[in-house]
Amino acid sequence: MAVIQDRAVFWYGCNMTRHGELVRATAAMLEAVGIEAAPAGGPAHCCGSPKDASARIAEGMARRTVQAFNASGREAVVTWCPSCHMNMQDSMAPVTPTNFETLHVTEALWARRDRLAPLLVRPVTARVLLHAHHGFQGRVPVNDLVPGLLRLVPGLAVLDHPYRAPGHMCSALAGVPGALEDAQRATLDAAAATGADTLVTIFHSCHREAVTLERPGLPVRNWIHLLAESMGIPAEDEYKAWRNAADPRATIGEARIEAAGDVAFARLVEPELRKPPVL
Repeated sequence: MAVIQDRAVFWYGCNMTRHGELVRATAAMLEAVGIEAAPAGGPAHCCGSPKDASARIAEGMARRTVQAFNASGREAVVTWCPSCHMNMQDSMAPVTPTNFETLHVTEALWARRDRLAPLLVRPVTARVLLHAHHGFQGRVPVNDLVPGLLRLVPGLAVLDHPYRAPGHMCSALAGVPGALEDAQRATLDAAAATGADTLVTIFHSCHREAVTLERPGLPVRNWIHLLAESMGIPAEDEYKAWRNAADPRATIGEARIEAAGDVAFARLVEPELRKPPVL
């Protein structure tokens, strides 16, 4: 395991609009363990994947992002999104030389676990099962690192089950007929078999799909939510409330929608919030 530098870029990807609390809580954790993490994300620091249909545009966006990270003078880039991490390894760094090391946030926090553990002072009483995938494990051992980090939380029991979903995130399954449904059903079966009372996601795509599985006796939370609770960092899961609401607009509030842009909300966000659950 690499030794994380004290100064890094925290590359949170394109997830601030849906999961701002996860990004903010993660940034606070990195700072708390002594990593001065400069946040970077959104269109100005894109990996290029949203423009994959145009190789020229995607390559230009990716090149500008690498150049910006090089110019930061920081020796490490800490990633949050597995797709960003893989794109950096597979297509960005091979094309535009980098002068930084790329680490996933699980690696960064695990490397500083001696500083993290004393900050986890609030007990979180739960029996949790991790919603894990095969695909990213070969690059970063997240299926081992996340349970290791969660076991630092007092009161938290991390259960294990052999099931691992295909792909690196649930978004990889969404386009394959029946694949996401099969994965969700297998995940619920695993939770029942282990006696879990909380289902814990690793990645944002999985979290957006899994929150619809929440039911009495089985809340769905992200691993960052649990660490944040133990550290006393506010991290309200607004996306889960929006997605599971009978009327997302009423839950969010028209004033907030108007401030964000009603047309953009109606085109880009509302259809996702109103789509029927897979199960």
